[in-house]
Amino acid sequence: MLILLPPSEGKADAGTGRRWSPDRLALPELNPARERVLDALVAVSAGPDEAAALTALGLSEGQRGELRRNARLRVAATAPAAQVYTGVLYEALELASLPAAAQRAARRSILISSGLWGAVRLTDRIPPYRCPIGARLPGVGALSAYWRPVLAPVLSAAAGSGPVLDLRSGAYAATWTPRGELAERTVTLRVLHEREVDGVPVRSVVSHFNKATKGRLVRDLLIAGARPRTVAELIGTLRDLKHTVLEQAAAPGRARQVDLVVTDL
Repeated sequence: MLILLPPSEGKADAGTGRRWSPDRLALPELNPARERVLDALVAVSAGPDEAAALTALGLSEGQRGELRRNARLRVAATAPAAQVYTGVLYEALELASLPAAAQRAARRSILISSGLWGAVRLTDRIPPYRCPIGARLPGVGALSAYWRPVLAPVLSAAAGSGPVLDLRSGAYAATWTPRGELAERTVTLRVLHEREVDGVPVRSVVSHFNKATKGRLVRDLLIAGARPRTVAELIGTLRDLKHTVLEQAAAPGRARQVDLVVTDL
């Protein structure tokens, strides 16, 4: 099973090891594209027009420090991606506290989307950075469009023959859309909160707590040692783990959307 996660805006303050090298990243087919984005990001962040750089990266005036950090990416210390990403999803996933077998499964099955790197494994050493998928970089353009043709063959190969659990947010999901038979092996997840209003159950889409719920769900799958071979087995496993899952009708050649219903946030 391949599990696709979004990155997080929250990242570690600094790395702890040697500087970044493309030779130490998984999915080496992405390296030429990574180098091009990295060059553009460093150039715009180190350039004299800070206002233009902030606009290109979708940052606020109070985030000028992110430009200084980006400008030093090629010489900055690195850490495993599992330690760099520190947002809500990763706090709920608690990778460091997983049993050894679950950590091995996480390293094997998880890929993290990235506006800068395209996609990384948990063990890939990267420096903390700020490069949202909505950025438009000089010479590169909109990152979502830039990565689409690059990621398609690489992630399709990484998916193998098993199911894909796609937990990316919309902007990152736009960088790769599984097609055909692979799409039919892909599950996307929507988190719904159920509560009573005047004695009637009402469900609504969860926004902020959606990330924490997805982190806990992946943690449950990893601890359980789940290795589903089909979408049906994946959905069955989620139900066995006491998650309330509602399947939506699936169209041929499209991913299967499921709703995860939660009562506590």
